Amino acid sequence: MLISFLREKTTIPLSGCAAQLGSDVAFGTTECFLLATMAYDRYVAICSPLLYSTQMSPAVCFFLLGASYLGGCMNASSFAGCFVNLNFCGPNKINHFFCDLFPLVKLSCGHAYIAEISPSISSASVLVSTLSTIIVSYVYILLSIIRMRSTEGRNKAFSTCTSHLTAVTLFYGTVLFVYVMPKSSYSADQVKVASVIYTVVIPMLNPLIYSLRNKEVKDAMKKLMARTHWFP
Repeated sequence: MLISFLREKTTIPLSGCAAQLGSDVAFGTTECFLLATMAYDRYVAICSPLLYSTQMSPAVCFFLLGASYLGGCMNASSFAGCFVNLNFCGPNKINHFFCDLFPLVKLSCGHAYIAEISPSISSASVLVSTLSTIIVSYVYILLSIIRMRSTEGRNKAFSTCTSHLTAVTLFYGTVLFVYVMPKSSYSADQVKVASVIYTVVIPMLNPLIYSLRNKEVKDAMKKLMARTHWFP
């Protein structure tokens, strides 16, 4: 993918294209499940703090992590299976910077109805289930915060959720744009821009997003800005 950014023309074999498609879908789907898991983690931490050590024990965390990667692999197998059944008769020029399924379907010369419907159903089920988990978790979190009498407790609860909500908004916003909205409502170039955001930009920003609450990171950022005269 990075080579495709730098070179005007690159080639990739079918096996490499399948591997690239599978890894992109697997890790993207895993990210959805992990974001839902993190929402549940914050729900337990805020709504049931006394039961947190039990409900989010190391065993439970390992199980949720394994289930997230398993779900990612299952969704990737759906995409890869559809890709394997496509027939290509040229010219096989992909209008994208990596092997995504929908640009590949446009290149196929056979009947691609199943290849369009099956991944859409699979992706929609993942997005709906994980996004529903996140929304329900935050509804309960919001209700719990409203009941808090302490201003300090409310601020701490909001601080706990800010980084996660930022990551959720960025990731789901671009993924829904690419995989859920009608294809006729936007151009291929807009899809490529959105794909760059969720495959490259957001993963690059995640370490910064999740560490901004860390006091040491904040102090380091202030020192860096002071040296460069960005911060008084």
